[in-house]
Amino acid sequence: MSTIGDRIAQLLKEKNMNQRELAAKIGSTEMTVSRYVRNERKPKADVLAKIASALNTTADDLLGLEKATDDESEFLKLHRLIARNASKMTAEKKQELIKTLLEK
Repeated sequence: MSTIGDRIAQLLKEKNMNQRELAAKIGSTEMTVSRYVRNERKPKADVLAKIASALNTTADDLLGLEKATDDESEFLKLHRLIARNASKMTAEKKQELIKTLLEK
């Protein structure tokens, strides 16, 4: 199993980019990026997002999380949408949503 540092190093190689260039793109130092690659430090969430963007990938990919299938991905999107909005929904709307989901 590869580490986040391994995945960053591999993507740097694939993108023909060095650590200094990545550091400049994410607003960090070459030393900090080097520590990420050597697994001496783990990037915080905001930095992880910047690294993912700079390397044209996702934070999930950098973290080594399994990629969801299309069906799982749709389910996760729906789940997040409901979780974000559940507190704003009336009891009737919740019941309507449950009924609709169970029918499908």
